[in-house]
Amino acid sequence: MEFRLLGPFEACQDGQRVELGSRRQERCILAVLLLDLGHLVTTDRLIDLLWHGRPPASARGAVHTYIGRLRASLTPYGVQIRTGGDGYLIERGHHVDVEEFSRLAHKASGTADPAQRVGLLDRALALWRGPLLADTADGELRDRLYGPIEELRLTSLELRAEAQLVLDRHREVINELTPLVARHPTREELVGTLMTALYRGGRQAEALGLYRVTRQKLIAELGVEPGMRLREVHRRILRDDHRLDRPNRPVYEVRVHEETLPWSVGGHPALEFCNTFAGWGHHPPLPGSEWLRAYRTLAVWTGHLGLADDVTVSRLIELARREPDTAAVELENARALRTRLYACLTNPDDRSAFDAVARHAEAAARTLVFRRDADGRGRWRADLAAGLRLPVHAVAWSAAELLSDPRRSTIRVCPDERCGWLFLDESGMRRWCSLATCGRNEGDAPCR
Repeated sequence: MEFRLLGPFEACQDGQRVELGSRRQERCILAVLLLDLGHLVTTDRLIDLLWHGRPPASARGAVHTYIGRLRASLTPYGVQIRTGGDGYLIERGHHVDVEEFSRLAHKASGTADPAQRVGLLDRALALWRGPLLADTADGELRDRLYGPIEELRLTSLELRAEAQLVLDRHREVINELTPLVARHPTREELVGTLMTALYRGGRQAEALGLYRVTRQKLIAELGVEPGMRLREVHRRILRDDHRLDRPNRPVYEVRVHEETLPWSVGGHPALEFCNTFAGWGHHPPLPGSEWLRAYRTLAVWTGHLGLADDVTVSRLIELARREPDTAAVELENARALRTRLYACLTNPDDRSAFDAVARHAEAAARTLVFRRDADGRGRWRADLAAGLRLPVHAVAWSAAELLSDPRRSTIRVCPDERCGWLFLDESGMRRWCSLATCGRNEGDAPCR
């Protein structure tokens, strides 16, 4: 059997439409079981979803009745609803478009070639015929079931647009993302990619205007400033930075001055420092792989995140070449700070970790200078007088700013033991990493 849930509910046998479930509630139950194919769904969860937490006294009996009718209509097609404990499940072995979409999207995320990635995502996104269960679920049920699937769809659209930029298809990106950003005006990854595409298309003023509008919406609706990645795109457009115009590199590879750096996902330099996304190819290593391979890498990363200007980065690289032993010591200091910072951010009760980060921040504060950036805003920066310790000071000060920021309460940690990524969730909606932030080999289950 083939089941299509991405749009109006459809069931097909050998390419022919089959009518299943004479009542909307029956199709809703079948859809919930198909969305969790191969796993037990409890009767209590079915009741909660079907009646939105306000079930009648007869709800349990009604569910049993609906299951009985579904079994009768499905049995001729070789589909069985099994009873296990206090719940039901449908065994794997049937084609469900949601599973196929997820498989293609995850396969695309592990594909290094941008053209192949676009092809896979085209196939995945073509499965969408409309909102999930468009003719079956009401708005409230759809919202409750839609979250992870819609997040994966939006992330797939983001990845597809980024891959198109690598292929120098900025015109297509502009055409596709303009209406999408209008529907999701506070989704910063989409906005940043569209700004980059506009910039590459010679529409710098429109890119800057989009940033202004997005910033106003974020402040008005969420009470927050744009995240680090969006601010960095804005800063580079203002500076006419050539780094925005590099189409020929893998989507996940961040190459700056011949150094492979972590891909930005956390939305704050202190989080980026704790995460890793460097050197991922077709078979990526799991997060936790070392990206601080050399002092030069640390110096280049400091400039890439806007914690130091290009002149300072060049000076640090030259100092490291002349003083390799001192550079090695500071690299170890950076690694130690990263370990304590991760512990501090993931365990608020770890006072020793907080105190260790605090000592680093206090040392940094004694070397900071207040300077005007290209956009006219003043910023505290670690001074070059700190020498090779400058990147450690810059990260420590960034960490102190995050630890004193109310946004600290929105930091999430992916619960998958293979992942552990840190990311900001200022919407309060996400409890899992997006497709773009989880490391896994092809065939592995996604983080949840």
